Parts: sequence; structure tokens; C-alpha cells
Amino acid sequence: MASHIGRRKFLATLGGVVAWPLAARGQQPERMRRVGVLMITAEDDTESKARIGAFRQGLKELGWSDGRNVRIDIRWGAADAERMRKHSAELVALAPDVILAAGGTPTVSALQQMTRTVPIVFVGVADPVGGGFVASLASPGGNTTGFTVYEYAISGKWLELLKEVAPHIQRAILRDSATIAGGGQFGAIQSVAPSLGVEVSPVNVHDVDEIERAVTAFARFPNSGIIVTGSPLTTFHRDLIVTLAARQRLPAVYPYRFFVTGGGLISYGPDPTDQYWRAAGYVDRVLKGEKPADLPVQAPVKYELAINLRTARALGIEVPLPLLARADEVIE
Repeated sequence: MASHIGRRKFLATLGGVVAWPLAARGQQPERMRRVGVLMITAEDDTESKARIGAFRQGLKELGWSDGRNVRIDIRWGAADAERMRKHSAELVALAPDVILAAGGTPTVSALQQMTRTVPIVFVGVADPVGGGFVASLASPGGNTTGFTVYEYAISGKWLELLKEVAPHIQRAILRDSATIAGGGQFGAIQSVAPSLGVEVSPVNVHDVDEIERAVTAFARFPNSGIIVTGSPLTTFHRDLIVTLAARQRLPAVYPYRFFVTGGGLISYGPDPTDQYWRAAGYVDRVLKGEKPADLPVQAPVKYELAINLRTARALGIEVPLPLLARADEVIE
């Protein structure tokens, strides 16, 4: 009888040993996924921190927590081409599941030079087809997809707003001629200029010194204003451009709200932070097995009109009431 009891104890113990690895396998933590992020801005850029925060929040809402089931590796390009090439190589070497290319054409270009296989989700590209990043908006066809920053037609709207807020304007424009989107934006502005009685005088800028020289020289012409077209260069040097416009008493319209919160006169454009939150959705879909080739490029869904009344008063401009009524944000 005792031998039977001992045998039952032995089998029970053996059963526990056999069952333990199965239970342990069931409780193993899920595989850590890796997401690379290439930012075109510098690490101390406050606007970029808000965008990364929106991206992280979007991932969190979809069940991805940095340090628990995903690792997010961020590199900052500081609008420097060589630095972006270096950081692109670093990120690709980490073998991430997907990379967020944040900040427009230069980041995507740098990453695509390093890989045509690692999935890339971009934010802030004006013309991904013209840039050769995707075959078409509906069917990207490669390892890259994402979110465009705006349609070219919005550039004409910038001139209309500038003329509405400062009817005396007769000539205007500042652009970064190095961007692929520069030509498209300029063309849209040029198409509406004759009907508004404005002479479009492009001021091509490539670096910070050129911006200062060009704006100072342009201000010598009477009845001048500035359209700051969207580009990494103008975004990176936004504080300088806003300061120069104020110093030279030039009415200016900008592509993003953060120019206006920083002292600019008026802006109209998409909400970049919203796009970073939406980009998290595409990163989530790639992490779950979908391919960028099958994810259509998406346009902005949210546009904002912002006006800085303090700046308007400093320039001696009385903003029309109908324009104020249309604004999403008015800074007193």
C-alpha cells in the first residue's frame, strides 16, 4: 500500500515538472518591437517634442508602450544633411520593424538611400510622388508611405490671406528653392497673383545667412510682404524669420500655427501634431503585419487659421473682422 502512495506522489511530482515549461511558455513576455524615428529638427526644439509626444500617445492608445513591448530609437538631424545620412545609417543598422521619417523630404530621402526594405512611414512630405518616394498616392508600391503636409493649392490661399490682412501689399515671397515642393508652391502662388494685383518676386534662400540678407534687401521695396512657404529650412529658422519680419515691418503669412505663437502675423496650414498622432496608426498597422506598399498616402484632415493681434498692432495693421471670425486661434 505504501508503495502505491509513493508512486502516486512521484507521478504527481513528474506531472508538475512536465507542466511547468508549458505554463512558463504561455507566460513569456511578448516580443519587443523596435521603431526608429528620424527627426529633421534639433532635440531642443519645443515643437518637435510636442510632435513626438503625440506620436507616443497615439502608439500608447493602440497598445504600444515604450520600454514594455516597443523600443523607440530617436535621432535628431538638426536640418543638417550629413547628420541625417549618418543617423539614417544608424537607425537602419538597428534593424527596426519600422521607421518614422519625420520632417519632410530630406528625412525620407536620407532613409531611402540606406534601405529599400525596412518599412518607412513619413510625416510632412509635400510631394511624395514627385520626390520619387511612392509610385502613387493610392498605391505606394514600395517600402514607404505616410502623410502629406498639404496640397499645393493651399499656397495660393497664403497669398489671398496676406492680401486680405494687408491690402496694400504689391509684392511678396520667401521660399526655400532647394526643396522639391518649392516649384509647386511657387506655381500655385503665381497663378493667383495677377488677380490680386501682386507681383511675385521669389527670394531664394538656402541657409541662415542668405535668409537675413534676402529679407533685409527685399524690405527696401515699398508695399512688400512675405509668404513663408513650407520647408525644413524655414521651419528650422522660424524664430529668425519672424524676428526679421518684425524688424523690417513686413506683413508675413506662414504655413503653420507655431510661427504665429512665436510672434508671426498670420498662418494657415495643417496641424502637424495631429499628423504625428495619425502616423502612429500606420506604424501600428505595419507592426501588425501590413505593408507600406498597400497603405495609401493620406492628406491632412485638419487645417488651422491663426492670427496674432499683438503683431498686427505692432505693424499698424487692423485685421478685418470677417477674417478674425474665421480664425481658429486669435492671440491677443
